[in-house]
Amino acid sequence: MNFAFDAQVTAALFDNTGAVFALGDGSVRFADGATVQAHDGAVLCAAVHPSGEGVVTGGDDGRLVWSRPGVEPAVLAEAKNQWIDAVDASPASGLIAFSWGRTLSVIDPSEPGFRRDFQHERTVSGVAFEPKGRRIAASTYGGAALWYARIEKQQPTRLSWAGSHTGVAFSPDGAFVVTTMQDNQLHGWRLKDAKNLRMGGYPSKVRSLAFLANGQLLATSGAQGAVLWPFIGSNGPMGREATEIGYDEASRINLVSARVNHGLLAAGLNDGRVWVAHPAAQGLNFVKANKGPVIVALCLSPAADAVAWADEDGAAGVAIL
Repeated sequence: MNFAFDAQVTAALFDNTGAVFALGDGSVRFADGATVQAHDGAVLCAAVHPSGEGVVTGGDDGRLVWSRPGVEPAVLAEAKNQWIDAVDASPASGLIAFSWGRTLSVIDPSEPGFRRDFQHERTVSGVAFEPKGRRIAASTYGGAALWYARIEKQQPTRLSWAGSHTGVAFSPDGAFVVTTMQDNQLHGWRLKDAKNLRMGGYPSKVRSLAFLANGQLLATSGAQGAVLWPFIGSNGPMGREATEIGYDEASRINLVSARVNHGLLAAGLNDGRVWVAHPAAQGLNFVKANKGPVIVALCLSPAADAVAWADEDGAAGVAIL
């Protein structure tokens, strides 16, 4: 299934109906052909709604919008004269977190009056819920801050490391927090003792990371192949080397996507190709083998039986695996 959109794709996702694409023209396009005009301006970030029904998007119009096929878009929250830069949603707790400027906000779609706003000294670049959905990590300059999602007045747990941190994720067991950085590296912390994990050696900036194989592997972009860090046992990658699959000297991995409960990894390349592979097996399965514009959106389905992709010229597709 292929698409040709007239705007660049900001994000590719799968809700409980199938593939969904969020676009730079403010629209949300569903694989069945439904279109929702969610924003007056570009979609900057997107996440699947905690219910699994439709997607939640943040835009440069300062609105957080829930889009579903055949339903008028619902504005869930607004930011005062700010872009909404990052969003995450937790099926476990039903909460949605989003960032605007130096503020991290939390809402509960089932409680219209519930909202928490947490302030930071610097701009918040990424947000991520822990697996249970009760705490949130926010990446910013100088590290990350951990907040309890529902507590109004609190001091965050600060995870410090010099530099600009551009995105954040929890490990599936909740034991580690990992950030992408503006320079060519990752950084991580083991939460029980705040021990630092230095994860460098990349030839370019890491734009994308994903846990797979029940959390035993962390895959990242930023190199000629997909980089795999071991997260086995209480020490995670400490004292262990990363491995690489799909190495190709002539190209670079721009995005990766995986599902925690599955062992399959999807990768989108800067030369327009897309492949999927099992890291333990030999060989790559190219679901998009022809070269072209860089892949800017990528998502493996929850059951790891389909992959959605899009390139920077608006071409997109869904491949059944």
